Amino acid sequence: MTDGLGRVLVVTPTFNERQNIEMVLERLRVAVPQADVLVVDDHSPDGTGEVADKLAATDDAVHVLHRPVKDGLGAAYVAGFHWGLERGYDVLVEMDADGSHQPEQLPRLLAALQDADLVLGSRWVKGGSVSDWPKSRMALSRGGNNYVRLSLGLGLHDATGGFRAFRREVLEGIDLAAVASHGYCFQVDLAWRAVRQGATVAEVPIDFVERIHGSSKMSGAIVREALLRVTQWAVELRWQQARDRVSAARRGR
Repeated sequence: MTDGLGRVLVVTPTFNERQNIEMVLERLRVAVPQADVLVVDDHSPDGTGEVADKLAATDDAVHVLHRPVKDGLGAAYVAGFHWGLERGYDVLVEMDADGSHQPEQLPRLLAALQDADLVLGSRWVKGGSVSDWPKSRMALSRGGNNYVRLSLGLGLHDATGGFRAFRREVLEGIDLAAVASHGYCFQVDLAWRAVRQGATVAEVPIDFVERIHGSSKMSGAIVREALLRVTQWAVELRWQQARDRVSAARRGR
């Protein structure tokens, strides 16, 4: 499963996931026992960080990074990536802590990484699915991914999904300090940066299930940030393409 991939670190941001974190980590350790996991807790008031510390105290493969404030999913992942890169991990995985990303499906992402630089767990390719979502949320996710694909020319079906595996070279080639996206737009940002640097990206189907405990972190502000940023990137892309065409025409005179 991880043969030839080197050391694998699963980065799992948390905020008020006390009811989910122990179960998710137990399943992960069974599904991919060779992988380490880093819980990045944003000072959860419900004590998620303390639960993670107790798990880490009994399992050398579990680590915890405590952050003093909650400042977005993107910032938590960037902190986790820096932690893993500094410690020599070869593969870094994004995975939610609420059980919506099923740890049992991580092996299929890692298997696909044998022939790719970045693997996305996709809800919207053949074989993928979503359970227990209202039609409105499914339409929002599908519509958002279609908008990303058309606006940025990004040939991906699920650029907004957050279950993915990176080879370290991809993250090292991205200026993580310049990634300003905080919400789920962070996923689009990283995927687009990876594609632009020439990374080979693969998508494998996953079955996404709605969380059992707690409430979703999705909000109108997150949706608005994604729409605004993708539109801004699309305008910048079209402007650059126009400038390139003018430059090419001048050189051809």
